[in-house]
Amino acid sequence: MTPQFAVFGHPVAHSLSPHIHARFGRQFGLDVDYHAIDAAPADFVRMLGEFRDGGGIGANVTLPLKEAAFALCRSQGERARRAGAVNTLIRDGKDWHGENTDGIGLVNDLAGRHGLDLREWRTLLLGAGGAARGVAPALLDAGIGELTIVNRTPARADALADALGEPARVLTRCWADLPRLGDFDLIVNATSAAHAGVMPELHGGLANRRSAAVDLGYGEVAIGFLAWARAAGCLIAVNGLGMLVEQAAESFRLWHGQRPDTDPVFAELQARQRVPRTAD
Repeated sequence: MTPQFAVFGHPVAHSLSPHIHARFGRQFGLDVDYHAIDAAPADFVRMLGEFRDGGGIGANVTLPLKEAAFALCRSQGERARRAGAVNTLIRDGKDWHGENTDGIGLVNDLAGRHGLDLREWRTLLLGAGGAARGVAPALLDAGIGELTIVNRTPARADALADALGEPARVLTRCWADLPRLGDFDLIVNATSAAHAGVMPELHGGLANRRSAAVDLGYGEVAIGFLAWARAAGCLIAVNGLGMLVEQAAESFRLWHGQRPDTDPVFAELQARQRVPRTAD
């Protein structure tokens, strides 16, 4: 049976992951069988089982299934446990082992591709869902000074802060507190509001002329936030395309034992920047 790989999400037809993994495979002479599977939350467990029984040995998981993927894994890596979310599944017999490569993907993009030294940076994280959970531990590991989590449902922000286990560095605030928080060195938009065509209400005082802003989405859903970041005077404003490629490279390494060169794949996708929807 030919080993199969996939990305699960809902919706997922827009995903660039099949293209990315095909490009990675060519670097090593591998013909990677990787496809997108649209799985509504209620159907995810069943469809993942069918994928496994059909030869599936590895999968990525995107919105809105990352926390559900964490719950169904028999074991999880440290980053996944700290995040409480899984974006990479590795077959373990009839069960699954879960990892999270989102955070290291973001840090590799910001530090490696954009040359940012994140140490001691005052950081604002907008959102507390699966995407935010994936990147928060890696940002702390990268040495940021303080992480402020803001979410429209305060209980979810508090739950994420508790899971991170660093009360001296991690704070939570209500959305209504934003005008009183001052400015930040790094602003990360991990909300899903733009998926519904809603731009989070922000103000220019959150940024300064040295700030960096990143939207974890790419394509159309990132346009509104990045426009705000530029208008607010951020020095750097980027979408999640680089993170997407970097997290995919980490998943590829976990499955195939080799880490691909991400630069040519990123350059290709950036050149065709008219890409839809959200980062995986």
